[in-house]
Amino acid sequence: MRLGQLAERAGLTLALTDDPQITGFAIDNRKVAPGMVFGAFQGAVVNGEDFIPAAITAGAVAVVARPEARVDGAIHIVSVNPRQTFARLATQFFVPVPETVVAVTGTNGKTSCVELTRQLWRMAGHRSASIGTLGVTTADESVSTGLTTPDILTFLANMSGLAREGVTHVAYEASSHGLSQFRNEGLRVLAGGFTNLSRDHLDYHKDMDDYFAAKMRLFDEVVADGGTGVVWMDDAWSERASDHVRRRGLTLLGVGERADAEGIRLLSRTPGQLGQTLEIEFGGQARKIALPLIGAYQAANALVSAGLVLASGGDPAQVFDALARLQPVRGRLERAAITRTGAPVYVDYAHTPDALEAAIAALRPHCTGRLIVVFGAGGDRDAGKRAPMGRIVAEKADLGIVTDDNPRGEDPAAIRAAVLSGGATLREVGDRRAAIAAAIAEAGANDIVLVAGKGHEQGQIIGAGENSRVLPFDDVAVARECAAPPGRNDE
Repeated sequence: MRLGQLAERAGLTLALTDDPQITGFAIDNRKVAPGMVFGAFQGAVVNGEDFIPAAITAGAVAVVARPEARVDGAIHIVSVNPRQTFARLATQFFVPVPETVVAVTGTNGKTSCVELTRQLWRMAGHRSASIGTLGVTTADESVSTGLTTPDILTFLANMSGLAREGVTHVAYEASSHGLSQFRNEGLRVLAGGFTNLSRDHLDYHKDMDDYFAAKMRLFDEVVADGGTGVVWMDDAWSERASDHVRRRGLTLLGVGERADAEGIRLLSRTPGQLGQTLEIEFGGQARKIALPLIGAYQAANALVSAGLVLASGGDPAQVFDALARLQPVRGRLERAAITRTGAPVYVDYAHTPDALEAAIAALRPHCTGRLIVVFGAGGDRDAGKRAPMGRIVAEKADLGIVTDDNPRGEDPAAIRAAVLSGGATLREVGDRRAAIAAAIAEAGANDIVLVAGKGHEQGQIIGAGENSRVLPFDDVAVARECAAPPGRNDE
């Protein structure tokens, strides 16, 4: 396809004296081949404009860059927002794409929501997939991408590849980084979901309002005209999120106890040994759901997912019946093992104060003994959340063991000290395997162990930059090894 055709389809006006055939798109000059369009973006560390000459030498026929950038020997596609313009052009190149696409934003719950949405679609007979922290997940396989929201070219290539494989329905995570950097632009998104907002990523966003504004691009710009905003209404930021949905003219589908008659109203929630019973009201009809997931926020995630499926054409009776057959999401309150004394061990990705508090609250109704929590904080990330994490575990759990998470480039002992400052009763065990083993050894028959922070991750990040390395580490596998009877490591 020629550049002029791509621009026309993208709604861009280009004054072209030459209209080259386009063979692809690249944001890394080392991946440029003849006939490609190169995106030159300013990053926090690297300025892509510095690599424009190398990209042109490699064969780039056009460069999307700021007006100030110097482009010699190729078409300069001038843009005050090169990332967005590049995404709009690239979207026209990567075809076909799945016909039904929804997205989820929020601090916590994105991964669970997109995966549960995928499961609900699959049970309705659709070829479906999810894209996010767990990678690209279909009914057949899961492929890791390493990022909650991959770069725009990986994102579009994944979408096009899924469509070619017959996938018609995709749910993806829309992170604040991805939304602010236009990593998931251009597709027709039928519905967007908002789960909640709490402190996270303030090493990237200047404050909570800036963080929230980045999330709200989903409703302000990404969801298609005439689409739907599915909002969990029981969060402190929910009403503001709903305002964005209304101002845009989208349909608001509220979910939760504070949902109105047009939404999915949660009437009651009763914890059980293996799950919980939900009473909801939708369309003037009360329904009872036996949800096989534990915890209040798991109920929230499941109902937001149901809302996204309804917003994309799902049949209410089928959707609500399917909730009873949902499977736990990897690393999201996943039961990893039962200790020799009979205590269950759960692994969860909770790595913020709010997520830790929610995970503890989710398990507490199921615990008649002590709740033991193993946790830590990542290095080279928002340091301000470390003491609050320690305080929450000290106050809400019966025993908290502080250990290493992903230290990255920081001193692990210094990170642990910051977390420990939040509660005098916290115990310190630096080695993560030893910490998990200590918690399991401590647990009695009526206790519950929660290993928080890494969830689905398969490695522990030590060091930074050229000295960075990833040590194999899976919380679920380690918990099973530590809980296994002597002489066995397969439980």
